[in-house]
Amino acid sequence: MKLHTRAVHTGDRKRTSAANGSVPSTTPIYTASSYFYNDIDQLDRVFSNETPGQSYARYGNPTNDALEELMASLESGAGALACSSGMAAVHMAVNTALTDRRRVLLAANALYGATLNMLAKVFEPQGIETIFLDFCDEAALRDAIAEHRPGALLMETISNPLLRVPALDRIAGMARDAGAALIVDNTFATPLMLRPIELGAAFTVHSLTKFLSGHGDVLGGVVVSDAENLHPLRMLSRTLGFGLGPFEAYLSMRGIKTFPVRMERQCANACRIASWLASHPAVERVYFPADPKHPDAENIRRLFPQNISGAMISFGLKDADRERVFRVMNALRMIVPATSLGDVHTMMLYPAMSSHRDISPKHRARLGIGDNLLRISVGIEAEEDIIADLEQALAVK
Repeated sequence: MKLHTRAVHTGDRKRTSAANGSVPSTTPIYTASSYFYNDIDQLDRVFSNETPGQSYARYGNPTNDALEELMASLESGAGALACSSGMAAVHMAVNTALTDRRRVLLAANALYGATLNMLAKVFEPQGIETIFLDFCDEAALRDAIAEHRPGALLMETISNPLLRVPALDRIAGMARDAGAALIVDNTFATPLMLRPIELGAAFTVHSLTKFLSGHGDVLGGVVVSDAENLHPLRMLSRTLGFGLGPFEAYLSMRGIKTFPVRMERQCANACRIASWLASHPAVERVYFPADPKHPDAENIRRLFPQNISGAMISFGLKDADRERVFRVMNALRMIVPATSLGDVHTMMLYPAMSSHRDISPKHRARLGIGDNLLRISVGIEAEEDIIADLEQALAVK
């Protein structure tokens, strides 16, 4: 089945049936914390993973199972783990990848600010050495792999917030040759644009909160794994307890049913809005993957579907400081100035204040994140209305 069809049907109508033979058309919300069987031997077999089944909600839940089956299908993985947040999913992927590998991580220097913080403030004190470098510099990355012999590599499909696109397929080959597990945060691209496991990644990570759920009403994350790493991922999750709650799993699954259609609309809107911004006199520079002058244009042409370039746009305001940026954001009438992305409504974020707030100003400057940089997550509204709101806000001095 095609991805659009799998998004609607996978995971549903498998786990319950009433005594009269009726089957719910969507997976219900299971709130039970524990499960029992009429035969205690069966519970014993479930605990030991000899037979599938439920025993304790930290180990698994039928609602979560359905969501995990859906995400594994969409990302071409062997299985998945639904987590309490996107950051919990990153934590689980890194921990699993380094369970029996050398505790050295090569990480892209262009990552979500909270991910950078986790690597520096959580994993480094635990003895995991992290080396940051530009994953778009393939020669430097190859040399770093040879020098540091990492157990894992961590990158984003489309970097946050400057929208760089490393050569994921070639990086996966480097990781495989070195015996390292490649972890890819695919939140910005979604499975509609790219499926990293198909290209050789060991783990794909998503913030379910964003494009997949898509309605700003759920906090969650997911790790999709290849076959080699699925068992250690699930075993580790039993101990750490980062699992998603059943209500959030239900909302995520409901949102995913429409995500491909929403994403197509958002990508189409983003193309038109990025072109409009590029011609605006108040805009210094636009960062968008469909730009023919994008520094990673060759990777984008090779890796992404034609005319699907993502729904994220970043742009620099000409001669603007923090106060000017705030005036523009305060002037918005429809666009939501909120700290997230991927919702059906268009959102604007100031990276220096939110996503990369905990990164020092000097570090932000080295990454190219200036104090005049704004990021837009384009929604499904009429493009004319989005542009009209941007036009009146940018007119504010």
